[in-house]
Amino acid sequence: MGPSSLKPYYFKATHIIDHKDITLSTLVTRNRFPVLGRLASHYQGPISAAIHINEDDTKDEVLKELYLLFDSNPDMRKYVDIHLIVDVYDRQFNYWRNVAKLYARTDYIMMLDVDFYLCTDFRHRIINDKHILSMLDAGRTALVVPAFEHVVQDDGLDATTFPTHKAALVNQVLDQGKLDMFHKSWLNGHGATNYSKWYSSSELYKVTDYNFSYEPYVIFKKEGSPWCDERFIGYGANKAACLYEIYLSGMEYWVLPDDFLIHQTHAYPENTRKKERQYNRKLYSNFREELCLRYSRKFVANGEWETSKSENLKKECQKIRGFRLAI
Repeated sequence: MGPSSLKPYYFKATHIIDHKDITLSTLVTRNRFPVLGRLASHYQGPISAAIHINEDDTKDEVLKELYLLFDSNPDMRKYVDIHLIVDVYDRQFNYWRNVAKLYARTDYIMMLDVDFYLCTDFRHRIINDKHILSMLDAGRTALVVPAFEHVVQDDGLDATTFPTHKAALVNQVLDQGKLDMFHKSWLNGHGATNYSKWYSSSELYKVTDYNFSYEPYVIFKKEGSPWCDERFIGYGANKAACLYEIYLSGMEYWVLPDDFLIHQTHAYPENTRKKERQYNRKLYSNFREELCLRYSRKFVANGEWETSKSENLKKECQKIRGFRLAI
């Protein structure tokens, strides 16, 4: 939308960056400053955060809160790059995601919502696994970290009570009924992860039942990966559109068998979400058709139409009426 005032590295992390590391690429608004501070202390690794501040009479107050956060938490100063976005446009989520990704300083990023608690140390597990690292390096793999939430939302307020091992998590899901897959009421959002398979799996496995509404939390190679389409403003389809383009570009989703995230409960502005979703649902329908044709032309022009890189596109886009004729 714009114009926006973008200030990359408004705060720049002092920690020496290893390029073969995983940066948490996230977006943060004022009410999530404390959550970002806790994430920095917990992750102890690189974070690239796009922070949006409204260009209004609250700006100076919000900046003071941001400075206070950095002054009070040495892990913020050590690990977090802050990229400040100042304008009057709320909820430009995909623009903010692109900013966080653009200025990430490692080869790999995890596109993460800041409200999720990292229950396991997937970072070191991946970095120390030559096979998985080679899959990421090839640029054709996005690793899925399964996401969960508490059935009773108040149980999700204190992250210190969350399970940190798969066996404990599975027990709380299958035996105690305290946890379940994230947004189970919207199965299309995370169902393709195949949670029933994950509970008993000990090996990395491929997502085979992809849905265009699928929006997992993924780790992938920054270089050469698609950007998030910035036409999606507000709630609804914005992250799904990012992941749809990643999928159509030829990346495969592989689920990590021992790692997981749990959502930290917070309130949602439901009235705003409902209205914006109605608009973005229409936009996403047209976007998928556009993307199928654009990537088809790209694969043909690059001599990749008959390669494995186009398989995801062929499988997914044939569901769109008129696609075969257009091709």
